[in-house]
Amino acid sequence: MKTGNRSFAVCFFAMQLFCGVLQAQTMNKMPDEQYRPQVHFSPKKNWINDPNGMVYHNGIYHLFFQYHPYSSVWGPMHWGHATSKDLIRWKEEAIAIYPDSIGTIFSGSAVVDKNNTSGFGKNGKAPLVAVFTQHDMKSEKAGSNDFQTQSVAYSNDNGKTWIKYAGNPVLKNPGIVDFRDPKVMWYEPQKKWIMTLATKDCITFYSSGNLKNWQKESEFGASVGAHGGVWECPDLFAMDDNGKKVWVLIVSINPGGPNKGSATQYFVGDFDGNKFTPYNTNIKWIDYGPDNYAGITWSNTGKRKIFLGWMSNWMYANQVPTETWRNAMTVPRELKLKHVANEILVASQPVPELFKKESKPLRIYNQKSINTLDLGTKFGKLQFPCRISVDVEEVKDFSLIISNNNGEELAIGFDKNQNSYFIDRTKAGKSSFQKDFAARHFAPRLSVGKTMTVSVIIDVSSLEVFADDGLTVMTGIFFPNKPYNKLQFQSAEKVLIKKMEYATLKNK
Repeated sequence: MKTGNRSFAVCFFAMQLFCGVLQAQTMNKMPDEQYRPQVHFSPKKNWINDPNGMVYHNGIYHLFFQYHPYSSVWGPMHWGHATSKDLIRWKEEAIAIYPDSIGTIFSGSAVVDKNNTSGFGKNGKAPLVAVFTQHDMKSEKAGSNDFQTQSVAYSNDNGKTWIKYAGNPVLKNPGIVDFRDPKVMWYEPQKKWIMTLATKDCITFYSSGNLKNWQKESEFGASVGAHGGVWECPDLFAMDDNGKKVWVLIVSINPGGPNKGSATQYFVGDFDGNKFTPYNTNIKWIDYGPDNYAGITWSNTGKRKIFLGWMSNWMYANQVPTETWRNAMTVPRELKLKHVANEILVASQPVPELFKKESKPLRIYNQKSINTLDLGTKFGKLQFPCRISVDVEEVKDFSLIISNNNGEELAIGFDKNQNSYFIDRTKAGKSSFQKDFAARHFAPRLSVGKTMTVSVIIDVSSLEVFADDGLTVMTGIFFPNKPYNKLQFQSAEKVLIKKMEYATLKNK
């Protein structure tokens, strides 16, 4: 780690001392642990946001993330680190990358440099190389417009320790206030690295032969997509579409999401090593819920494209009612291409690893429902985390209601008049921390089928809805005063439930 100057070193020592005091204070379980997720990654303590540097190497999934180790609200960013062999059970590791005299450590990516193009490898082994934004807070406060630059670091021990490149920054800022979040991939046809970088509310592509020297290729996005806020955390990757290579560009935006605040859009098209060309300019969202942002995919996973997002929204991320820790990640999701009408869409489903240790599902078949069906008699007391799946024979209004004895309830369902799925947390529990939190959130039904399938992953304080084989996805967090324990199915007209399943999930 570079300390830069004495004042920075003194400040850093003071922060470490404070962190030690805070750790001593939080050894015992705190009241806010009532909201701690069980099958989602969250830090043991303090603040977390964007997933970073996600890479698979030597049988280990690495998750780096934006982390403030000295507070439960956003502050000077570091790269936290967690590892997993199965994408479900995570081990939190030591902080990977610390701030230095160039700046704090913002979002970025990591790759396996198989051909050692960087020269960072040793003894014939490929290094891990991280590419990330450094944010100079002093320069920003002084009114500069070039306070964000791109730097690299490398690891020769499978991500345990990182060495910053002496020539940082490797890409200087041309005078753009928002110049950040590099996602790097190897473009085999032209034997070069491609960096996808968020620049204001657009994307700029750069290329390099060695991860150190970068040149501009092209720009994208000035006249397409959603532009309600700054673009962030892009990701460009290829997927197979029945033998044809299709390129997907993911871009997060804040604000400007379909349900206010933060969200992640995507484009489908072609990439030739220089520029990205979308097939059309229709706005598409990877997740329509309020609480999935800054998601990217793991590098080095072959044909599998595994996506992970930050499970919060910048409208209230600093205010949610937890204290010793704040925010979590979504469950990892596998991305697939699907054709609907004349569109190629990106669908997502939880990775199958999530279900390998679930309990034996309880099922009901061909159940006719009108008004309220109490599922407690079928499934017993609701326990979290769990999976609830329902197949409905016709496209009709319905709601799944989870509730507690305090009268707090969370609804998931379908509104036929709007042809939309919804999450309704207007009565879900604590919401006074932010005026827009208690709301009804909608997502369009994209399937043209005559039946509906909905699967919901519910953890202690979150739910993720995957409708119609993952074509419509929604994520939302919630904070009841008491745990939910009841499950009901409601409908104003007669609905035939072809099948419903309930299973608890385990992370051990």
